[in-house]
Amino acid sequence: MFKHATRLIKSEAEIAKMRVASHIVAECLKHIETLVRPGVTPLELNAEAEQFIFNQGAYPAFKGYKVGRNTFQYASCISVNDAVVHGLPSKIPLKEGDIISVDFGAEKDGWFGDGAWTFAVGEIAPAKAKLMQITRESLMLGIARARVGGRLFDISEAIQDYCEAQGYGVVKELVGHGIGTHLHEDPQVPNYVPGPSEGFANIELIEGMTLAIEPMINMGTARVKTAKDKWTVLTADGKPSAHFEHTVVVRRGGGEILTK
Repeated sequence: MFKHATRLIKSEAEIAKMRVASHIVAECLKHIETLVRPGVTPLELNAEAEQFIFNQGAYPAFKGYKVGRNTFQYASCISVNDAVVHGLPSKIPLKEGDIISVDFGAEKDGWFGDGAWTFAVGEIAPAKAKLMQITRESLMLGIARARVGGRLFDISEAIQDYCEAQGYGVVKELVGHGIGTHLHEDPQVPNYVPGPSEGFANIELIEGMTLAIEPMINMGTARVKTAKDKWTVLTADGKPSAHFEHTVVVRRGGGEILTK
């Protein structure tokens, strides 16, 4: 369970406010994509993202986020190659053939949007391109299952089945989440179908639920480890990982993407 107890169902007026914050996230990701190239540093991309969000009259949701005694100091998580998520933006220049996952949120007028995308740095190996493609497609399959009358694990099943059929590892230690007046709200949204003893609730999907769906898919093993910086999550075997995320609303015909 996340620490914020909030209403799962949002009104259309509230969703409209989330749409504004989510649009800022989407436009910022588009801006960052134009800057990704060999030689640029993740720290420079982070500065661009932070300034872009501030210029829209919003606040970068990750900056100052606390987990226990650790406080995240940056506007974005930038994870390179075998970094799955929560990467600290570094001064190390990107190289031709890298892939980087850029993840951030925006808070505007008390409401949040959250999104992530994995980008290619120049020309990349076909295996990395396929990993990105399958992960992105799994996200869309999960969103299509975010429809009224279904169950939460329908989303999980769609993502897991598609990625595992391609031989990829689906990260289990990290999950998607509800979103609204807080960045992380209930329900937790796993990218795999958990067992009954794992503590996840397979709730009914109802119109107006707002979810951040975010498959984190590894080229090799699903297992991960945390780096010495206490933030960056790495694949256990050193193989690449991809991460795509949209903020969506549960609708009758499937999820409405707010960060499109």
